[in-house]
Amino acid sequence: MAGHSKWAQIKRQKGANDAKRGVLFSKLGKQIAVAARGGTDPAHNAGLAMMIEKAKAANMPMNNIERAIQRAADKNAAQLEEITYEGYGPGGVAVIVECATDNRNRTYPEVRLAFSKNGGNMAEPGSVAFQFSRKGVIRANGSGEDVLLQVLEAGAEDAFEEEGETVVYTAPNQLAKVRDAIKESGIEVVDAEITFVPNNTLEITDKETARKVINLMNALEEVEDVTGTHTNFEVAEGIEV
Repeated sequence: MAGHSKWAQIKRQKGANDAKRGVLFSKLGKQIAVAARGGTDPAHNAGLAMMIEKAKAANMPMNNIERAIQRAADKNAAQLEEITYEGYGPGGVAVIVECATDNRNRTYPEVRLAFSKNGGNMAEPGSVAFQFSRKGVIRANGSGEDVLLQVLEAGAEDAFEEEGETVVYTAPNQLAKVRDAIKESGIEVVDAEITFVPNNTLEITDKETARKVINLMNALEEVEDVTGTHTNFEVAEGIEV
């Protein structure tokens, strides 16, 4: 919605600072290693190919990418386990946290501490996730009726304009196919990933609650094993975050 800030937008804005600190590269490396479990050749593993593209777009060095892929192939390396945690933050916002870890006994306390120190609490599995749908999300450069028509013809389930870009929703198993079709139509794809999309959003209308929620989400992002954070809040127009 125009004039509203959602966590996905806010998170993208802080991406450059994360890259400077190496946080982003660490998370991308884990996501690449997890994707590579489905095959280390990106020509035959669409998920890995998309993660490599995302890493390159973030200027991640190629040798880092190659090391992450080899981690999946190395039988002696500690293997990563994918874990999803759920919880609630200030104002009752719903939160889903995706992790990739080689030691869940380390990861769970760190995620729990981030929640508890920032006005949130963890929840039982399934008690939050029902408020979200698993979707493929593509951000394409450009907007307008022509772009919308082209992405819909490429197989998108839905699409809308946001800050000069077109955001495209697909079924998770159709993400790579739709992304490739959009590229073939001549439209630049900025990003493509499978993520959690809230079924409904919760608008935050006061600055203090907004600040607390952002602090919680940033704290979760700082946990080394966290690879993705998702929530259903949006900040009302006029509230600075």
